[in-house]
Amino acid sequence: MKKIILLACILIMSHTGAAQQAFVKQSLVVNIEVPVRVFDGSTFVDDLTIKDFEIFENGKLQKIEAVYLINKRSIERSNEKKRFNPQTSRNFFLFFEMAEYLPRVGTAIEYFMNNIISPEDNLVIITPLKTYQLKKKALEIKPRKEILDEIKGIIRKDTWQGNSEYRNTLDDITRTAQSISALLSDGRENIPAIIEKNDMDPDVQLEQNLIFYTGLLSRLETLRKVDQMKLLDFAEYLKFKDGQKYVFMFYQREFIPQIDQRILSQYLSLRQDRMDWVMNITTLNDFNRRNISFDVKRVKQAYADASTSIHFLFISKPAAHIPGVTMEEHSEDIFSAFREMAEATGGFISSSYNPVSAFKEALDAAENYYLLYYSPKDYSEEGEFKNIEVRIKNKGFKILHRTGYFAY
Repeated sequence: MKKIILLACILIMSHTGAAQQAFVKQSLVVNIEVPVRVFDGSTFVDDLTIKDFEIFENGKLQKIEAVYLINKRSIERSNEKKRFNPQTSRNFFLFFEMAEYLPRVGTAIEYFMNNIISPEDNLVIITPLKTYQLKKKALEIKPRKEILDEIKGIIRKDTWQGNSEYRNTLDDITRTAQSISALLSDGRENIPAIIEKNDMDPDVQLEQNLIFYTGLLSRLETLRKVDQMKLLDFAEYLKFKDGQKYVFMFYQREFIPQIDQRILSQYLSLRQDRMDWVMNITTLNDFNRRNISFDVKRVKQAYADASTSIHFLFISKPAAHIPGVTMEEHSEDIFSAFREMAEATGGFISSSYNPVSAFKEALDAAENYYLLYYSPKDYSEEGEFKNIEVRIKNKGFKILHRTGYFAY
């Protein structure tokens, strides 16, 4: 959490007989920093002053002590009733959660390296395998082209290796779904080689395929789980990082291969005599309904408390067309959770097949912002989450800011 704590201690001495007692009175002054972005449509509003803002904590109007207009790392304008020392250094975190490396992601990184990052900035890259930090002064001693090629190579290699089990499982599910669709439609000549062709009874082959298919879906469910502790640990790390913190999450749209629903419905209508099959087949879809494996409210409050802007870039690659298989999207649950996290931190949200334009738009949105400071009335360290709301007087602007902080 971005807050500045000042302790004023007053020592009072009293004399009673031969004994002395010391009483310490502490007055706690906590100043809360709130990065705020204000837009009129898609245009950043850069002419606001301290008189234009209102800030509420848990619904109570607070007194704003200072407002600073920031462009990149520079303080362009200040309105102060009390002087602060804003930390405007920039920390970029590029987080890649993709099943495959897309060349357009490399183009997006190229734009970032050539137009945004400077030697004064910090850069951390998080891949499915490892976390990398750009060394200090690397941009001063090495050509940007050389650094860019190295970064793209790392992302490509780690994406390929880190998600190989996920991709292989999806391939197995696809081939098995094709096998099942072929068996259901009595097209045994079209069965892929994942199950060896033989003279086994079609019903037995179908049963074996269904068991295998169910096991693959269970494995995929395990691979798709999001680790809450890792999310919270990352938020805790960011909380104590100085300066402004920008997390850009590249997340690729997910599709789960399913048995062709048309073929499945036709088969079930003809095999009502096998109620065990009917029940097994109709419950397969339960594997494709992922329950969110983390507490969204807790996680988004942790990132808001860390004063971190999360920018969620959803890469909406279209589904592949595969005979006998329905490619059903199953990323809406994670999309919803990460969208809430971005909104709770005052971040940017984009859904696009083109990560270049989405990344540019998010970077542009992060370049300009206001820093507001206020001292909460009746502050107490009870550990509760304090909700923050920023308003612009008499204006219908779009306002992005973190939703609160924990009072510790």
